[in-house]
Amino acid sequence: MVGGFVLVNVLNLCTIPFRSRQDGQIMPALAKLSNVLAPAPIDPFKVAENGLDAIYVNAKSQGLETVVTVLPPIKYKLEYPSVHYAEPDTSVFDIEYTDVVGGRVIESLLKSLDDPIISKWIIAALTLSLVLNGYLFNAARWSIKEPETEKEPEKQQPEPLPKPVVVRQPVVKADGSVRTREECEQMLKDKLAYLLDDEELIDLSIRGKIPGYALEKTMECEGMSRTDAFTRAVKIRRAVVSRNASTSATTGSLEYSKVPYQHYNYSLVHGACCENVIGYLPLPLGVAGPLTIDGQSFFIPMATTEGVLIASTSRGCKAINAGGGAVTVITGDGMTRGPCVGFPSLARAGAAKVWLDSEEGQTVMKNAFNSTSRFARLQSMKTALAGTYLYIRFKTTTGDAMGMNMISKGVEKALHVMATEAGFEDMATISVSGNFCTDKKPAAVNWIDGRGKSVVAEAVIPGDVVKSVLKSNVDALVELNISKNLIGSAMAGSVGGFNAHASNIVTALFLATGQDPAQNVESSNCITIMKNVNGNLHISVSMPSIEVGTIGGGTILEAQSAMLELLGVRGSHPTTPGDNARRLARIVGAAVLAGELSLCSALAAGHLVRAHMAHNRAAPPPTRSMTPVSAAVATTLTDKK
Repeated sequence: MVGGFVLVNVLNLCTIPFRSRQDGQIMPALAKLSNVLAPAPIDPFKVAENGLDAIYVNAKSQGLETVVTVLPPIKYKLEYPSVHYAEPDTSVFDIEYTDVVGGRVIESLLKSLDDPIISKWIIAALTLSLVLNGYLFNAARWSIKEPETEKEPEKQQPEPLPKPVVVRQPVVKADGSVRTREECEQMLKDKLAYLLDDEELIDLSIRGKIPGYALEKTMECEGMSRTDAFTRAVKIRRAVVSRNASTSATTGSLEYSKVPYQHYNYSLVHGACCENVIGYLPLPLGVAGPLTIDGQSFFIPMATTEGVLIASTSRGCKAINAGGGAVTVITGDGMTRGPCVGFPSLARAGAAKVWLDSEEGQTVMKNAFNSTSRFARLQSMKTALAGTYLYIRFKTTTGDAMGMNMISKGVEKALHVMATEAGFEDMATISVSGNFCTDKKPAAVNWIDGRGKSVVAEAVIPGDVVKSVLKSNVDALVELNISKNLIGSAMAGSVGGFNAHASNIVTALFLATGQDPAQNVESSNCITIMKNVNGNLHISVSMPSIEVGTIGGGTILEAQSAMLELLGVRGSHPTTPGDNARRLARIVGAAVLAGELSLCSALAAGHLVRAHMAHNRAAPPPTRSMTPVSAAVATTLTDKK
C-alpha cells in the first residue's frame, strides 16, 4: 500500500509540466476525481428538446404564431471544486492534450475504485497502513525522547582471594641436579639449613619442619653475622605468615608490605624483647623543653602519635623555667612482688603470717632474698590473710634496673627457704605473683604504699608569667584544679587519677626510653595540687609508683638507649647503683608537672571550646579526636597570631 501511494504521487508529479496554467484549472485527473464524487451531469440537448415540444404544443393549442430562437449550447467543464484554488495557466499546450498524457493514466486508476471488492481491500490496506505508521511514529518519538545510553555493567561481587599456592622453585646445584624436599629435610637435620635458599626454607617452615620461633637459631652460622642471620630469619617469617593458608585473606600482603624489617639490629631483640619478629614500627619522636630540673636543663624525649602533645608540654616547660625550674624529691624506692601461698588450715596460715611479721622471720627472709643478687636488697614485707591464702608483698631495691626479674628470683629463693628451713613444709606456692604487687593494674596498694620510685615535683610560676605565657590567672587555675582534678576525680571514684593527663607524658617518655609501656597504668598515679602563694602559682605533682629502669628490657635497643644517653642516664650508674633510674624518675615527674600546668591553663582560660570551634569546624575530617592538649596548643598558636 505504501508503495502504491508513492507511485501515485510520482505519476502526479510527472504530469505537472503538461498542465494548462491559463484557465485557472488544476490537472484533469483531480477533476475526474471530483466528477466521481459529484452527482451525474444533465444533458443540455435533452433538456432543450423537451422544451421546444412544450412550446410547440402550447402555441398550436392557442393558435398563436410563435417564433423560437435556439442558441447553440455552451459546454462547461468543472476541473476543480473551487475557483479559489485555481492557478493561472501559463502552459502553451492545450488542456485536451494534457489529458491525453497524464489524465488518462490517473483516470484509469480512479475508475478501478468503482469496483467494490478492490475498494474494500484498499480501505483495509489504508487502515493497516495507518496502524503501522502510528507505531513507527511513536517509535521514532520514543527514540528522540529517550536517547540510547550505554548500559552500566552490573557490579559483580569481588571474588574471594584464592589461597596462595606455594610453588617452590627447584634449586639447581652445581652439578646441574635439582635439590628435592628430602634433601632439604636432610640438610636441616644436619644443621646445614642456612645453606638452603629462601624459598626452600619457606617451604620447610610452611610444612612445619622448621618452627616459626626457631628461624633465628636455624639461620645462625659461622660465615654470617648474627644481625644478617636474624634479618634473613625475619624475611622468611614474613613470607611464611603471608602465605599461611588459613590467614592468607588478611595476611597475604605482609611479605611485601611497608612494615620495615631491614637495617635493624635484631640480635638485641632476640631472647630479650620480642619473639616471632616480623619487623619494627617507626614511631614519631620529638623533644619538649628544655626544662630545668633540680638546676640542670634537659630536653624531654617523647614518642607519640598524638599531635601537639609535645608542643603543649613545651609551653609548660617555658613557664616553669621562668619561675626558676622544677624541684624534685624521691620519697621512696622499692619494687614489689606479692606471691600467694596456701596452707591446709587457717591455723597454719595464721602461724606463717605471725612468723613473717616477727623479727626472726624478717631476718631469715631478708638473708635468703639478698643472696640472689648484689643489687637486690629486701626492704620490707607486708602480709595479708584471706582464708587459708597468705599474700606476702616483698619490697626491694633493684639498682638501676626496673627489677621485675630480679625481685621474682629473690622471692622464689625466700619462699623456698621458708618452706624447707622455717618449718612450713605444708606451704604451697600458688603463684609467685598473686596480684598483691600490684603490676600493670589499678590498685590502691600502689597509690598508698608506692611501687618503684615515689616522686614529688614542684614549681613556682610568677603571676605575670601565668598571664603572659599561660594566658590565665592564678586564682582561676587554683579553682579549676580543685573542682576538676580533686573533686571531679573523687566523684568518679578514681584511684590515683587526681590529675589532668599525667598518663600522656608518662607513656610518651616510656616509649622513647625503652620502658615497659604497660606499666604506664600504675606509673601514671598522680595527684596535682595548686596554690596561690603571694600572687604566684605554686604547683606540685605527687607520683608514688613510677616504674622505670636504665638497664635491661627495652633500654638495650639502640634508639631507646640513645634517648637515655640524651638524658644522661644510660646504663648503670658507675658509682651509686640506682642513681640513674632515680634521676629518670625525677625527669618523668617534672615533665608531668609541665604537662599538667599547660593543659590546666588552657582549661582555666576557657580556650578549649574556642580552639575546637576555630580549628575543627573548617578543617577536613580529622583522623583522630581532638584532645584537651591539642586545644591548649591550638589556643597558643591562635594567641600568637
